[in-house]
Amino acid sequence: MSTNQAEFERASKVLVGGVNSAVRAFRAVGGTPRFIARAEGAYLWDVEGKRYIDYLGSWGPMIVGQSHPLVVERVRAAAGRGLSYGAPNVMESELAERICALFPQVQRVRFTSSGTEATMSALRLARGFTGRTKIIKFEGCYHGASDSLLVKAGSGALAFGTPTSAGVPADLAAHTLVAQFNDLDSVAALFERYPDDVACLIVEPIAGNMNLIAPAPGFHEGLRSLCSRYGALLIFDEVMSGFRVALGGAQEVVGVTPDLSTFGKVIGGGMPVGAIGGPAKIMEMMAPLGPVYQAGTLSGNPLAMAAGLATIELISEPGFHARLHESCGKLVAGLTAAAAAAGVPFSARHQGGMAGMYFMAATPTNFAEVQSQDVERFKRFYHLMLDQGVYLPPSAVEAFFFSSAHTQGDIAATVDAAGKAFAAVAG
Repeated sequence: MSTNQAEFERASKVLVGGVNSAVRAFRAVGGTPRFIARAEGAYLWDVEGKRYIDYLGSWGPMIVGQSHPLVVERVRAAAGRGLSYGAPNVMESELAERICALFPQVQRVRFTSSGTEATMSALRLARGFTGRTKIIKFEGCYHGASDSLLVKAGSGALAFGTPTSAGVPADLAAHTLVAQFNDLDSVAALFERYPDDVACLIVEPIAGNMNLIAPAPGFHEGLRSLCSRYGALLIFDEVMSGFRVALGGAQEVVGVTPDLSTFGKVIGGGMPVGAIGGPAKIMEMMAPLGPVYQAGTLSGNPLAMAAGLATIELISEPGFHARLHESCGKLVAGLTAAAAAAGVPFSARHQGGMAGMYFMAATPTNFAEVQSQDVERFKRFYHLMLDQGVYLPPSAVEAFFFSSAHTQGDIAATVDAAGKAFAAVAG
């Protein structure tokens, strides 16, 4: 049997930093990354055979748990028919039809192979449709690793303390305007300064890449109004929140309709996937019907489509998200009570199967407030939980994820482990 340390040393000789996505390297929490050997239901097992209760959920897709039998069955059947065609397949239409049915303003869909590709292409589409160049994003919101969006970004960039990536040309970054989440005045000021130049505003409607940040009442209504007034497209990045916080995504929760939506994670059931959706009049600006070029060899891959269709089928069962929200709420309440008992400043929130914890007394409302939490205490807490078999995202600025596979026993075990960890970091 191998060890995590041995596998990390091996990986570091051939992979940059020993990983293929920066936040996996544990640099934000220290220590050795766990190399996962298998996953099932609510659990992960590393190469040393240790089992963990999984609150990473592959960063969001695993809403029905790892290796759900129906998803695996459908993927195996699809694999038996071919891994990739480079030509249309019927499942692309089937999954697009499900998305259009759940999001009424979405009349056309374009699948991609990642959320990054989806958001990057959505920006190009918005610029092509409006004839404008500038975009507005929010400090701490992460929309994938494309150049225009790696400006004051969240997620892994935020975890490493370098929210603006090297390698992004200054002239390209100049087209990216940055506002403060939950601050409409900061958005209005940008529109007033560039009234005819903003192609789109992109936002995580329920932010998850600077930890879980809920929108303030009226925030998204205000964004909708400003975009409509100035002729810019409103893009909801639902790569993380889509289908996870509600069947109709965060836009169902906040009650605001964007011009374009980007999706990922859940719609692929764990397979690589992304999608852009919106009204026909905008979407048909894309090739082959329009001048905005977008293409991908593996877009609409049959395995991803099969996994996504199976997952959407499972989460469309009546009451699924209500049950998920209730169970996740029990976990959040248990963690909050355990911290209070230990006298540790702590707060938490959730929506559907997406949750956030913060080592600070009040739940944060924006990037600056998230940054003020006690990160060093989180690091100690993280490793104490990991030692007790609870796998959380290895960063204080990431949301964590709950699935329908988590049982009441898993919740109780997690809260018990948290009680011990909070007590240990209280001093």
